[in-house]
Amino acid sequence: MTAIKHALQRDIFTPNDERLLSIVNVCKAGKKKKNCFLCATVTTERPVQVRVVKVKKSDKGDFYKRQMAWELRDLAEVDAKDASKENPEFDLHFEKVYRWVASSTAEKNSFISCIWKLNQRYLRKKVEFVNVSSQLLEELPKAEESVPSGESQSVAGGDEDALDDYQELNAREEQDIEGMMEVCEYAISNAEAFAEKLSRELQVLDGANIQSIMASEKQVNILMQLLDEALSEVDTIEGKLSSYEEMLQSVKEQMDQISQSNRLIQISNTNNGKLLDEIQFLVNYMDLSKGHIRALQDGDLSSPKGIEACINASEALLQCMNVALRPGHEKLMAVKQQQHLFTELRDTFARRLTNHLNNVFVHQFNHFSHFKMTIPQFYRSSCMSLPGHDQSSTLSQHTAELTLPKHSPLHRDLLRYAKLMEWLKNTQREKYDGLSRTYVDYMTRLYEREIKDFFEVAKIKMAGTTKEGKGNKFATLPRKESALKQETESLHGSSGKLTGSTSSLNKLAVQGSSSRRSQSSSLLDMGNMSASDLDVADRTKFDKIFEQVLSELEPLCLAEQDFISKFFKLQQHPTLAQGEVESDGGVPSRQPPPGEHRHSMSLTEKDMVRLMMNKIFQSIETELNSLIALGDKIDSFHSLYMLVKMSHHVWTAQNVDPASYLSTTLGNVLVTVKRNFDKCISGQIRQMEEVKISKKSKVGILPFVTGFEEFAELAETIFRNAERRGDLDKAYVKLIRAVFMNVEKVANESQKTPRDVVMMENFHHIFSTQSRLKISCLETERREAKHKYTDHLQSYVINSLGQPLEKLNHFFEGVEARVAQGVREEEVSYQLAFNKQELRKVIKEYPGKEVKKGLDNLYKKVDKHLCEEESLLQVVWHSMQDEFIRQYKHFEGLIGRCYPGSGITMEFTIGDMLEYFSSIAQSH
Repeated sequence: MTAIKHALQRDIFTPNDERLLSIVNVCKAGKKKKNCFLCATVTTERPVQVRVVKVKKSDKGDFYKRQMAWELRDLAEVDAKDASKENPEFDLHFEKVYRWVASSTAEKNSFISCIWKLNQRYLRKKVEFVNVSSQLLEELPKAEESVPSGESQSVAGGDEDALDDYQELNAREEQDIEGMMEVCEYAISNAEAFAEKLSRELQVLDGANIQSIMASEKQVNILMQLLDEALSEVDTIEGKLSSYEEMLQSVKEQMDQISQSNRLIQISNTNNGKLLDEIQFLVNYMDLSKGHIRALQDGDLSSPKGIEACINASEALLQCMNVALRPGHEKLMAVKQQQHLFTELRDTFARRLTNHLNNVFVHQFNHFSHFKMTIPQFYRSSCMSLPGHDQSSTLSQHTAELTLPKHSPLHRDLLRYAKLMEWLKNTQREKYDGLSRTYVDYMTRLYEREIKDFFEVAKIKMAGTTKEGKGNKFATLPRKESALKQETESLHGSSGKLTGSTSSLNKLAVQGSSSRRSQSSSLLDMGNMSASDLDVADRTKFDKIFEQVLSELEPLCLAEQDFISKFFKLQQHPTLAQGEVESDGGVPSRQPPPGEHRHSMSLTEKDMVRLMMNKIFQSIETELNSLIALGDKIDSFHSLYMLVKMSHHVWTAQNVDPASYLSTTLGNVLVTVKRNFDKCISGQIRQMEEVKISKKSKVGILPFVTGFEEFAELAETIFRNAERRGDLDKAYVKLIRAVFMNVEKVANESQKTPRDVVMMENFHHIFSTQSRLKISCLETERREAKHKYTDHLQSYVINSLGQPLEKLNHFFEGVEARVAQGVREEEVSYQLAFNKQELRKVIKEYPGKEVKKGLDNLYKKVDKHLCEEESLLQVVWHSMQDEFIRQYKHFEGLIGRCYPGSGITMEFTIGDMLEYFSSIAQSH
């Protein structure tokens, strides 16, 4: 172990200026044994540092390396595990517990003893030793304990000699020993003799030292005398220093007093400055001028100057009330008085403002309501003043402008108070809400009256327009004056309002229906009115009336919504969260505490605007639906106009503000219009399915086919550049499929007219209509109609041509049948039933005169089958000519192939046939 200790000191600790005091060979407890060394060391430089170093032997060579080091002052506890028994285990408690097992108990005890002594000397018993035998913990001498850790090296060196028996020689000592051994020849061979020689030389040197000391006694006495004199001088200097110190102490005390006084003066100045700042803050931000107070108490709220003064005063008051007070300000009596004054001024001015605005609302409402006689009342009073007078003529004579009153003067007058309303909203929310309710109540009554009168005029104009367009027809009908009066009164009802019932208009429409439309309901006849009774001018007038209604409502609603947003300050974002903010003027302010906002904004401001608009204009949607129902009753085609106009206005309103009241309301009404449009289409399809045809007359063009043509012509005009073209395309598809299906149904049921004629004429009409209108969504149906028309034309021609040459047709059908059975064509003439004599016999039955006679009868029959409206007679006759020529050529070909060399020919030629067809067509 000594050699290891010497090697560690030389290789590891000497280069680091450290001295190795104790070493123990250990391994970690509970793990595979990997031996290492724990070393207790001290530094050779001051201040002395004591460490515990872990050293490990390298695996690749026979040298040691320093692995870890701990300061002894970081050691909290040494646990020896057992004080009575020998146990090689011990624990060192640094930042964590390190458990070790020593190679022997002796090494462990020696190491712990060294740690204890170092603890006693350098750490003043800081480390705690547990389960350590008392024999190891020996007390150090008192003198040594009293020596500080940084005292003379001799004390530390003596202790270190006591701690360690082995002392390494330095280089000079080694050189001296080597020199002595070289002088003495037997230094190695006879060590005892060499030792005795050294001992004798040492005694000689000691004697010489003693003689030298004794010889220098006189110099020592002189030195001691000088030391005594120096000590006396030191005492004198110490006395002077003590007196100087007393003087300085007095000066120090005086300076301390001056410093304390200056500090108190500085504190006082600082406090005075802060107090001045607080007073200036309160004076600047919590002082309201007398002019503002007078404006709040007695300011004129009717003149522009008075309103401006009240606005400035209210803003100054709000700024004073919202000042963010600093801690402790609330306890000041002056602050409490000012806050009380501000509260009284706020309540007083809020009361004055609320009463004044209530009076303004009442005055404006009475101004718009007083001396106002609506047009419908004038109509009714005029009619009632003329007993027995036809009210329909009265309605046509007394025309009125279909406009709504403008409320811009009212809005302009009230917008002067917008800033005051904002102040009221921020300070007195209950009064603000009360004013909002009051305004909504008054405006609801005003608008309800104006809107009802407006829609009454619109309904009267709408009904009057229809009547004027049919005046000539109605004049020819036998009608009693009382019946006409009763019908007119049904438009207004007992209360003078135009109701949704239009039974009288339905009766008038039924009387004006034409004879041809009486067979089945046309596509235009959704409201029991015929297409001949409703011309384009009437529909254009209705379109203008409906557009005028929407054009009047739209700016009215937008203007009112814009006014509500500005007057009630509802276009801004909700109030910020509580806490201090800084206004534009740099004044610190605070948000009102929760107690002042008992009405927290559970609804967004847009929701509040929408609720107010819904309340004010609650009658618009009902009146619009009533107007739409009336228009639909008068003429089902009005739903097309209304769908286009309403869609355009909804699209415009949504582009401006998708969440506005106007956009929402018109969107709801648009749903009703679209439902009426779909109901119209469904009703027409149902009427197609219920159509009945006459059994005694030819069918011709079916009513719903011509009706679809009229519908498509009008719809294309109405929906040109419309936003909802898709709705019309869907309706087109539904209607055309229903037309196709019901044309085939009628053709199958027809008894007077052949099925092919019904299909050919109607599908030709459908194809012509679609080709002329060029409806892109019906391109497939157009091609299908053309295909059906062509097929049925060919079928009709073939079936009709079989009759003039009936026997000849039967004969050649028999020939073709024999050929199909396998008989060669040139051998057909040998068949008994089809020999040359039979062929000549059949041909003689159809001379040219008989053929012309048969074609003439065929022309008359075709003319009887076809209707004049479609003008297909010449088309069919030309197709028959082509088919007849084709059959003629086919017969001649069969004769040439089956009867070669017989010289048999028909009694007439192709030139004869062309002349027959031409002369017959010209003769008719």
